[in-house]
Amino acid sequence: MKLTSVDDLFSTEETRQAEAQQHGEQILTVPISEVHDFANNPYRVRQDAELMDMVESVTRLGVHTPCLARPRKDGGYERLSGHRRKLASILAGKDTIPIIVRDIDDDTATILVVDGNIQRETILPSEKAMAYKMKLEAMRRQTGRPSKENVSQVGTQKRSDQIMAEQVGESRNQIQRFIRLTELIPPILQMVDDRKIAFNPAVELSYLPHELQSELYDVIQAEECTPSLSQAQCMKQAAQEGKLDRNGMELVMQEEKPQQNNLTIKGSKLEKYFPKDYTPKQREDMIIKALELYCKRLERQRQERDYER
Repeated sequence: MKLTSVDDLFSTEETRQAEAQQHGEQILTVPISEVHDFANNPYRVRQDAELMDMVESVTRLGVHTPCLARPRKDGGYERLSGHRRKLASILAGKDTIPIIVRDIDDDTATILVVDGNIQRETILPSEKAMAYKMKLEAMRRQTGRPSKENVSQVGTQKRSDQIMAEQVGESRNQIQRFIRLTELIPPILQMVDDRKIAFNPAVELSYLPHELQSELYDVIQAEECTPSLSQAQCMKQAAQEGKLDRNGMELVMQEEKPQQNNLTIKGSKLEKYFPKDYTPKQREDMIIKALELYCKRLERQRQERDYER
Protein backbone atom coordinates (compact mmCIF):
# COMPACT_ATOMS: atom_id res chain seq x y z
CA MET A 1 0.00 0.00 0.00
CA LYS A 2 1.34 3.40 -0.96
CA LEU A 3 0.91 5.95 1.84
CA THR A 4 0.30 9.65 1.19
CA SER A 5 3.45 11.62 1.86
CA VAL A 6 3.62 14.59 4.20
CA ASP A 7 4.35 16.85 1.24
CA ASP A 8 1.10 15.74 -0.42
CA LEU A 9 -0.92 16.31 2.77
CA PHE A 10 0.41 19.82 3.42
CA SER A 11 0.89 21.47 0.05
CA THR A 12 2.65 24.83 -0.02
CA GLU A 13 1.45 28.02 -1.65
CA GLU A 14 4.02 27.44 -4.41
CA THR A 15 2.55 23.97 -5.05
CA ARG A 16 -1.00 25.31 -5.27
CA GLN A 17 0.17 28.03 -7.64
CA ALA A 18 1.89 25.46 -9.85
CA GLU A 19 -1.24 23.29 -9.97
CA ALA A 20 -3.38 26.30 -10.84
CA GLN A 21 -1.02 27.30 -13.66
CA GLN A 22 -1.30 23.80 -15.14
CA HIS A 23 -5.04 24.43 -15.50
CA GLY A 24 -4.57 27.91 -16.95
CA GLU A 25 -5.48 29.57 -13.64
CA GLN A 26 -3.89 31.96 -11.17
CA ILE A 27 -4.31 32.26 -7.41
CA LEU A 28 -4.13 35.88 -6.33
CA THR A 29 -4.89 37.98 -3.28
CA VAL A 30 -6.49 41.20 -4.51
CA PRO A 31 -8.32 44.21 -3.05
CA ILE A 32 -12.00 43.43 -2.50
CA SER A 33 -12.86 46.61 -4.41
CA GLU A 34 -11.46 44.99 -7.56
CA VAL A 35 -13.80 41.96 -7.31
CA HIS A 36 -17.14 42.81 -8.94
CA ASP A 37 -20.36 40.79 -8.70
CA PHE A 38 -21.52 38.65 -11.60
CA ALA A 39 -24.11 40.41 -13.75
CA ASN A 40 -27.65 39.04 -13.36
CA ASN A 41 -26.69 36.77 -10.48
CA PRO A 42 -29.90 34.78 -9.77
CA TYR A 43 -29.08 34.28 -6.09
CA ARG A 44 -29.50 36.65 -3.16
CA VAL A 45 -27.20 36.84 -0.16
CA ARG A 46 -29.17 36.59 3.08
CA GLN A 47 -27.71 38.20 6.16
CA ASP A 48 -28.73 35.32 8.40
CA ALA A 49 -27.13 33.47 11.31
CA GLU A 50 -25.08 31.31 8.95
CA LEU A 51 -23.54 34.41 7.36
CA MET A 52 -22.76 35.86 10.80
CA ASP A 53 -20.93 32.63 11.68
CA MET A 54 -18.93 33.01 8.48
CA VAL A 55 -18.08 36.62 9.38
CA GLU A 56 -16.74 35.46 12.75
CA SER A 57 -14.64 32.76 11.07
CA VAL A 58 -13.24 35.17 8.48
CA THR A 59 -12.43 37.70 11.21
CA ARG A 60 -10.35 35.12 13.09
CA LEU A 61 -8.93 32.94 10.33
CA GLY A 62 -9.43 34.77 7.04
CA VAL A 63 -10.79 33.19 3.83
CA HIS A 64 -9.28 29.73 3.30
CA THR A 65 -11.08 28.79 0.07
CA PRO A 66 -10.48 31.35 -2.71
CA CYS A 67 -13.43 32.69 -4.69
CA LEU A 68 -13.58 31.83 -8.38
CA ALA A 69 -13.37 34.85 -10.67
CA ARG A 70 -12.52 35.82 -14.22
CA PRO A 71 -10.83 38.92 -15.67
CA ARG A 72 -13.10 41.85 -16.57
CA LYS A 73 -12.69 43.75 -19.82
CA ASP A 74 -12.97 47.02 -17.89
CA GLY A 75 -10.39 45.97 -15.31
CA GLY A 76 -10.58 44.03 -12.10
CA TYR A 77 -12.32 40.68 -11.76
CA GLU A 78 -15.85 39.30 -12.01
CA ARG A 79 -16.78 36.94 -9.18
CA LEU A 80 -18.29 33.59 -10.24
CA SER A 81 -18.47 31.89 -6.83
CA GLY A 82 -18.03 32.87 -3.21
CA HIS A 83 -20.50 35.75 -2.95
CA ARG A 84 -21.09 34.91 0.74
CA ARG A 85 -17.34 34.79 1.35
CA LYS A 86 -16.96 38.21 -0.25
CA LEU A 87 -19.75 39.76 1.84
CA ALA A 88 -18.41 38.09 4.99
CA SER A 89 -14.98 39.57 4.24
CA ILE A 90 -16.48 43.04 3.84
CA LEU A 91 -18.45 42.73 7.10
CA ALA A 92 -15.30 41.45 8.82
CA GLY A 93 -13.45 44.57 7.73
CA LYS A 94 -11.05 42.82 5.35
CA ASP A 95 -9.46 44.80 2.51
CA THR A 96 -8.31 41.85 0.39
CA ILE A 97 -9.62 38.45 -0.65
CA PRO A 98 -8.01 35.40 -2.31
CA ILE A 99 -9.35 34.46 -5.75
CA ILE A 100 -8.74 31.84 -8.41
CA VAL A 101 -8.62 33.61 -11.76
CA ARG A 102 -9.94 31.58 -14.69
CA ASP A 103 -10.31 33.05 -18.18
CA ILE A 104 -13.63 31.63 -19.48
CA ASP A 105 -16.41 32.72 -21.82
CA ASP A 106 -19.80 34.13 -20.81
CA ASP A 107 -21.81 30.91 -21.17
CA THR A 108 -19.35 28.79 -19.20
CA ALA A 109 -19.28 31.51 -16.53
CA THR A 110 -23.09 31.50 -16.33
CA ILE A 111 -23.20 27.72 -15.87
CA LEU A 112 -20.56 27.89 -13.12
CA VAL A 113 -22.49 30.60 -11.27
CA VAL A 114 -25.74 28.61 -11.44
CA ASP A 115 -24.18 25.30 -10.43
CA GLY A 116 -22.39 26.90 -7.48
CA ASN A 117 -25.60 27.34 -5.46
CA ILE A 118 -28.42 25.40 -7.14
CA GLN A 119 -28.36 22.62 -4.51
CA ARG A 120 -28.78 24.98 -1.54
CA GLU A 121 -31.60 23.97 0.83
CA THR A 122 -32.90 27.52 1.24
CA ILE A 123 -33.08 28.49 -2.42
CA LEU A 124 -36.21 30.50 -3.26
CA PRO A 125 -38.54 29.61 -6.17
CA SER A 126 -37.59 32.87 -7.93
CA GLU A 127 -33.87 32.06 -7.56
CA LYS A 128 -34.30 28.55 -8.92
CA ALA A 129 -36.47 29.83 -11.79
CA MET A 130 -33.91 32.41 -12.93
CA ALA A 131 -30.99 30.02 -12.39
CA TYR A 132 -32.62 27.31 -14.52
CA LYS A 133 -33.43 29.81 -17.26
CA MET A 134 -29.91 31.25 -17.36
CA LYS A 135 -28.23 27.85 -17.40
CA LEU A 136 -30.52 26.38 -20.06
CA GLU A 137 -30.01 29.39 -22.35
CA ALA A 138 -26.23 29.17 -21.84
CA MET A 139 -26.20 25.43 -22.58
CA ARG A 140 -28.19 25.98 -25.79
CA ARG A 141 -25.77 28.66 -26.96
CA GLN A 142 -22.72 26.54 -26.39
CA THR A 143 -21.42 24.94 -29.56
CA GLY A 144 -18.88 22.24 -30.38
CA ARG A 145 -18.80 18.50 -30.79
CA PRO A 146 -20.99 16.74 -28.20
CA SER A 147 -19.19 14.70 -25.57
CA LYS A 148 -19.88 10.98 -25.08
CA GLU A 149 -21.84 11.79 -21.91
CA ASN A 150 -24.27 13.91 -23.93
CA VAL A 151 -25.28 11.15 -26.35
CA SER A 152 -28.23 8.85 -25.65
CA GLN A 153 -28.14 5.05 -25.84
CA VAL A 154 -29.53 5.13 -29.40
CA GLY A 155 -26.74 7.47 -30.50
CA THR A 156 -28.76 10.68 -30.78
CA GLN A 157 -27.73 14.00 -29.24
CA LYS A 158 -29.48 14.71 -25.95
CA ARG A 159 -31.54 17.88 -25.62
CA SER A 160 -30.10 20.60 -23.39
CA ASP A 161 -33.01 20.37 -20.95
CA GLN A 162 -32.54 16.57 -20.77
CA ILE A 163 -28.86 17.01 -19.86
CA MET A 164 -29.78 19.68 -17.34
CA ALA A 165 -32.50 17.48 -15.82
CA GLU A 166 -29.94 14.74 -15.20
CA GLN A 167 -27.54 17.23 -13.63
CA VAL A 168 -29.97 18.89 -11.19
CA GLY A 169 -32.19 15.89 -10.43
CA GLU A 170 -35.43 17.39 -11.78
CA SER A 171 -37.64 16.28 -14.66
CA ARG A 172 -37.53 18.25 -17.90
CA ASN A 173 -41.15 19.24 -17.35
CA GLN A 174 -40.44 20.53 -13.84
CA ILE A 175 -37.50 22.59 -15.10
CA GLN A 176 -39.73 24.22 -17.73
CA ARG A 177 -42.39 24.88 -15.09
CA PHE A 178 -39.88 26.65 -12.87
CA ILE A 179 -38.69 28.72 -15.82
CA ARG A 180 -42.32 29.81 -16.39
CA LEU A 181 -42.13 31.67 -13.05
CA THR A 182 -39.77 34.18 -14.66
CA GLU A 183 -42.79 35.41 -16.64
CA LEU A 184 -44.51 36.61 -13.46
CA ILE A 185 -44.44 40.28 -12.53
CA PRO A 186 -42.22 41.01 -9.47
CA PRO A 187 -45.04 41.52 -6.90
CA ILE A 188 -46.67 38.19 -7.73
CA LEU A 189 -43.31 36.40 -7.88
CA GLN A 190 -42.55 37.79 -4.42
CA MET A 191 -45.82 36.27 -3.18
CA VAL A 192 -44.59 32.91 -4.49
CA ASP A 193 -41.31 33.33 -2.57
CA ASP A 194 -43.32 34.25 0.53
CA ARG A 195 -45.48 31.11 0.09
CA LYS A 196 -48.61 33.20 -0.25
CA ILE A 197 -49.23 31.74 -3.72
CA ALA A 198 -48.54 28.04 -4.28
CA PHE A 199 -46.25 26.82 -7.04
CA ASN A 200 -48.85 25.18 -9.31
CA PRO A 201 -51.26 28.17 -9.41
CA ALA A 202 -48.26 30.46 -9.98
CA VAL A 203 -47.24 28.49 -13.08
CA GLU A 204 -50.77 28.91 -14.52
CA LEU A 205 -50.79 32.66 -13.72
CA SER A 206 -47.48 33.09 -15.57
CA TYR A 207 -49.40 32.67 -18.85
CA LEU A 208 -51.39 35.87 -18.21
CA PRO A 209 -50.09 39.00 -19.99
CA HIS A 210 -48.30 41.36 -17.63
CA GLU A 211 -51.04 43.97 -17.71
CA LEU A 212 -53.55 41.35 -16.58
CA GLN A 213 -51.15 40.16 -13.89
CA SER A 214 -51.00 43.72 -12.56
CA GLU A 215 -54.80 43.83 -12.46
CA LEU A 216 -54.85 40.48 -10.71
CA TYR A 217 -52.39 41.68 -8.08
CA ASP A 218 -54.71 44.58 -7.27
CA VAL A 219 -57.65 42.16 -6.99
CA ILE A 220 -55.64 39.89 -4.68
CA GLN A 221 -54.92 42.84 -2.39
CA ALA A 222 -58.55 43.99 -2.44
CA GLU A 223 -60.05 40.53 -1.84
CA GLU A 224 -57.30 39.53 0.64
CA CYS A 225 -57.06 36.05 -0.85
CA THR A 226 -54.98 34.23 -3.43
CA PRO A 227 -56.14 32.05 -6.33
CA SER A 228 -56.36 28.28 -6.03
CA LEU A 229 -55.14 26.03 -8.83
CA SER A 230 -58.62 25.74 -10.38
CA GLN A 231 -59.12 29.52 -10.20
CA ALA A 232 -55.73 30.16 -11.80
CA GLN A 233 -56.52 27.68 -14.59
CA CYS A 234 -59.90 29.35 -15.14
CA MET A 235 -58.28 32.78 -15.52
CA LYS A 236 -55.59 31.39 -17.81
CA GLN A 237 -58.19 29.89 -20.14
CA ALA A 238 -60.27 33.09 -20.15
CA ALA A 239 -57.17 35.15 -20.94
CA GLN A 240 -56.22 32.88 -23.84
CA GLU A 241 -59.74 33.35 -25.21
CA GLY A 242 -59.48 37.12 -24.79
CA LYS A 243 -62.32 37.19 -22.25
CA LEU A 244 -60.52 38.07 -19.03
CA ASP A 245 -60.81 41.50 -17.41
CA ARG A 246 -60.84 42.85 -13.87
CA ASN A 247 -64.54 42.08 -13.37
CA GLY A 248 -63.94 38.49 -14.44
CA MET A 249 -61.01 38.19 -12.03
CA GLU A 250 -63.14 39.46 -9.15
CA LEU A 251 -65.89 36.97 -9.95
CA VAL A 252 -63.43 34.09 -10.09
CA MET A 253 -61.69 35.14 -6.87
CA GLN A 254 -65.01 35.47 -5.04
CA GLU A 255 -65.98 31.89 -5.85
CA GLU A 256 -66.10 29.68 -2.77
CA LYS A 257 -63.11 27.37 -2.68
CA PRO A 258 -63.43 23.68 -1.81
CA GLN A 259 -63.09 22.89 1.88
CA GLN A 260 -59.41 22.29 2.63
CA ASN A 261 -57.42 21.37 5.70
CA ASN A 262 -55.04 24.28 5.17
CA LEU A 263 -54.55 26.89 7.90
CA THR A 264 -53.39 30.36 6.93
CA ILE A 265 -52.08 32.86 9.48
CA LYS A 266 -51.20 36.38 8.45
CA GLY A 267 -47.48 37.07 8.65
CA SER A 268 -48.08 40.28 10.62
CA LYS A 269 -49.40 38.21 13.53
CA LEU A 270 -46.23 36.11 13.67
CA GLU A 271 -43.52 38.69 13.01
CA LYS A 272 -42.78 39.38 16.69
CA TYR A 273 -41.96 35.71 17.34
CA PHE A 274 -39.13 35.37 14.80
CA PRO A 275 -35.80 37.04 14.03
CA LYS A 276 -36.17 39.41 11.07
CA ASP A 277 -33.73 37.44 8.92
CA TYR A 278 -35.59 34.10 9.27
CA THR A 279 -36.68 32.50 5.99
CA PRO A 280 -40.22 31.06 5.58
CA LYS A 281 -38.75 27.55 5.92
CA GLN A 282 -37.00 28.46 9.18
CA ARG A 283 -40.23 29.95 10.54
CA GLU A 284 -42.19 26.85 9.59
CA ASP A 285 -39.62 24.60 11.27
CA MET A 286 -39.77 26.67 14.46
CA ILE A 287 -43.58 26.55 14.55
CA ILE A 288 -43.57 22.75 14.15
CA LYS A 289 -40.93 22.41 16.87
CA ALA A 290 -42.91 24.65 19.22
CA LEU A 291 -46.08 22.61 18.64
CA GLU A 292 -44.21 19.37 19.31
CA LEU A 293 -42.90 20.72 22.63
CA TYR A 294 -46.37 22.00 23.56
CA CYS A 295 -47.96 18.62 22.86
CA LYS A 296 -45.30 16.86 24.94
CA ARG A 297 -46.00 19.25 27.80
CA LEU A 298 -49.74 18.54 27.62
CA GLU A 299 -49.05 14.81 27.65
CA ARG A 300 -46.84 15.13 30.76
CA GLN A 301 -49.54 17.15 32.52
CA ARG A 302 -52.14 14.49 31.64
CA GLN A 303 -49.90 11.73 33.00
CA GLU A 304 -49.31 13.68 36.23
CA ARG A 305 -53.06 14.12 36.73
CA ASP A 306 -53.66 10.41 36.13
CA TYR A 307 -50.95 9.53 38.66
CA GLU A 308 -52.43 11.82 41.34
CA ARG A 309 -55.79 10.12 40.92
